[in-house]
Amino acid sequence: MLPVAGESRQAAIMNQREQMEQRGQWRITVWEEENFQGKRCEFMLECPNILDRNFQKIRSIKVDNGPWVGYEYPEFQGQQFILEKGDYPCYQAWSGNSSYRTEHMLSFRPIKCAKHSDSKITLYECEDMMGRKFEMCDDYPSLQAMGWCSKEVPSMKVNNGAWVGYQFPGYRGYQYIFERDRRQGEYRNYNEFGTQAHSNQIQSIRRIQH
Repeated sequence: MLPVAGESRQAAIMNQREQMEQRGQWRITVWEEENFQGKRCEFMLECPNILDRNFQKIRSIKVDNGPWVGYEYPEFQGQQFILEKGDYPCYQAWSGNSSYRTEHMLSFRPIKCAKHSDSKITLYECEDMMGRKFEMCDDYPSLQAMGWCSKEVPSMKVNNGAWVGYQFPGYRGYQYIFERDRRQGEYRNYNEFGTQAHSNQIQSIRRIQH
């Protein structure tokens, strides 16, 4: 039986509402100057290049709904920065613990699979998810202190949620975002950690807040 016109319109309206509700789960506002001054723009979807919005730079950010990941360069390239709900009045607020501080953030996108209370990740001692493995469901400010025998994580698989790994203990150094809904959650070597990754050194890791 074919649906009547009224049912079709109602289904279309419900679908549109669902799309709007889903968009509302992610909202970020960026400013061209520090302390939320100057030109501003609000986003509910990814932004591959802020320069296309006639911005010269991003100097402050407010995340109303998230989380998001920012990138140093356009098209989601370069150093990564985790952006969870809250205020970032200056670039040091998102890059202050990085291996090197950078004023650049030129693209960003929402992290849609974060489930803080239902997260699981498996670390492997060899590339291509080979060798002994270590399953985690909690935050680890020092992997070595919790039993991981190396400063390096050659490969990993995200079973649930989204995680951020750090180059050094205490959530310091380069940041790497690992998501269940990208690469099928599989990161087979450090080249897949991010375009700024030059080694597989990861010494702390935590669940991304949503």
